[in-house]
Amino acid sequence: MSKFATAKLNAIAPYVPGEQPRDKKYVKLNTNENPYYTSARAVNAITEEVVKSLNRYSDPECKPLVAAIAAYYGVLPENVLITNGSDEALAFCFQAYGAGGVCYPDVTYGFYDVFANMYDCPVEHIALGQDFSIQISDYFSKKKTVVIANPNAQTGRALSSGQIEEIIASNEQNIVIVDQAYVDFGENCNVIPLIKKYKNLVAVNTFSKSRSLAGGRIGFIVADRELICDLNKVKYSFHPYNVNTLSMLLAKHAIEDDEYFRTAVSKIKCTRARLISELNSMNFEVVPSAANFVLAKTAKIDGGKLYEELKKRGVLVRHFSDKRIEDYIRITIGTDEEMCALVEAIKLILEETDENG
Repeated sequence: MSKFATAKLNAIAPYVPGEQPRDKKYVKLNTNENPYYTSARAVNAITEEVVKSLNRYSDPECKPLVAAIAAYYGVLPENVLITNGSDEALAFCFQAYGAGGVCYPDVTYGFYDVFANMYDCPVEHIALGQDFSIQISDYFSKKKTVVIANPNAQTGRALSSGQIEEIIASNEQNIVIVDQAYVDFGENCNVIPLIKKYKNLVAVNTFSKSRSLAGGRIGFIVADRELICDLNKVKYSFHPYNVNTLSMLLAKHAIEDDEYFRTAVSKIKCTRARLISELNSMNFEVVPSAANFVLAKTAKIDGGKLYEELKKRGVLVRHFSDKRIEDYIRITIGTDEEMCALVEAIKLILEETDENG
């Protein structure tokens, strides 16, 4: 850090993104990207005429994309705000609603702590169960902003929309933020329909995972009209042209290409089930997952060592040093071929471990 940095900046531990190595070709299973390409309909919408318009600022209201999202989820355009990825959406929420304190699980998305530190939000970490489950009663009547990733990062476990509703209903005097980055890979856990019933719910969503647009950086918030007004005030005080023209157009056509979306999600769910079965057959302990990744460990080799051995063999997964999950690796669900490469690499590593053990 330079001598000019503030004490606050020096004190912040920034979020560490997953590796994006360029030294060789990897089977890349570390950042929960969708292994299937962006919708062809979306890509083909980027015409020469559109590219020629890039000398003009993008639409700050993102009207065509807002309309498409509102139509898809059966809400009003006034209930939707577009952001530069869901991380920006979360940052807006922490700025708008975090000053009185925030609470969230002790094992979850690492950016929450960063935002809390950046925006001076007092934090309460609530311990997950031994099986990494959320006890919903821990979040009742908190008198502070509740933040829940559902399905949860880094565990993949999910609450039903009914369980989330119990949390929302018990916190009428404070905001409940539900981070739905992985919601499309689960069952019956999307809370967007509940915004018509609750004025304290903020549903944060992304196009990065299920809609294959991680590089497009498109997120969106669905909430009561008054909350969207709050968050728009944050946006227009920070970055009015926050989403570029090309990404908006890609996202609009991606959400309209519902058949492609459902096909890709179905493939990932099927592959996830097969991978869990394979890992179980090798005596791995796998956390139940409703996301496009699984968290798994084996008694034969610790998580950090397994991560390193896989990387040597050209397979990239994610390992976290957090005490509660340091024995695990997190594996993104890729194509069937990528999963076969992963499983074969693991088998070789375990055989070598047995021979040397």
